[in-house]
Amino acid sequence: MDCSSFQLPAPRTRNGNGRPYKRRTLQAEPRRSPIAIPAGALQDLHPELVDSKKASHLWNEYIDRYHYLGYQPLPGAQLRYFAYAEGEILALFGFGAAAWMTAPRDRFIGWTHQQRKNRLHLVVNNARFLILPWVHSPNLASRLLAMTTRKLPGDWQIRYGYCPVLFETFVEIPRFRGTCYKAANWTYLGQTQGRGKLGKHKARLPKKAIWVYPLVKNFRRKLCDSPSPTRSIGQARPSALDFAPATVDTHP
Repeated sequence: MDCSSFQLPAPRTRNGNGRPYKRRTLQAEPRRSPIAIPAGALQDLHPELVDSKKASHLWNEYIDRYHYLGYQPLPGAQLRYFAYAEGEILALFGFGAAAWMTAPRDRFIGWTHQQRKNRLHLVVNNARFLILPWVHSPNLASRLLAMTTRKLPGDWQIRYGYCPVLFETFVEIPRFRGTCYKAANWTYLGQTQGRGKLGKHKARLPKKAIWVYPLVKNFRRKLCDSPSPTRSIGQARPSALDFAPATVDTHP
C-alpha cells in the first residue's frame, strides 16, 4: 500500500472550533435588577453539575455573553457547573485539562518530565469562573470556590473513574488580583511567561498568576511516587458532554 496517497474520509460532524458562538436565548438575557445579598444570606447556595445538552448550551451561552474572553471549545475531560441560589443562576465554573508545563507549578510538585507526562491528568485546571455581572454578593466567590472544590472530586470519580489530586488556575494580571482564590486558601506560586498552556508561544500572551489547591495531603506522593491510577479507559462513564463545546483558557 502507498501510504502517502491514503486519505481519511471527511468528518461526519464538526466540533465548532474557531466559529463564533451565535446562540442567544431569553434565559441568558441580563437580569433587570441586581442581586445584592451577602453570600451568607443566600438561601440554598450550591453548585450543580452541567449534565444535559440543554444545560451545556446554556452554560456556553452565558460564558460567551458575559465572560471577557468569550466562548472557546474545550475537548476532552472536563466538568462544568452552574452555581444556584434560590433557584437563580449566580455563577459558572469550568474545569478541564491542566497546562502541559509551567515552571512554578512543576517546581512546587517536584515531578520529573516522565512523571508529569504520566500523571498530568491528576491535575485539573479551573479554566473558567464567572460571577454574572448583575450579582453583587460579598464573599460569594470564595464561598463558591470552596463548595465546588469539595464537590468536584466525587463528580470526576463518577465520570472518569479516578480522582484528581490538585487544582490549578491562571489569573490574568493586572486585570485581576486573585483575591477570591487567596480567600479560599489557594496557594500562589508565581507567574507564567506568557507562552500559553502548551508552551508554544514566545511570551506574547498576557502573563498570569498561578494558583493551586491540593485536594489531598499526600498529593506530591500521588503525582511523583505511587503508581498513577488507571485512566478513564475501561473505567470511566463519559457522556457526550465530555466532548461537547465548553470553553478553555488558562484564566477563570
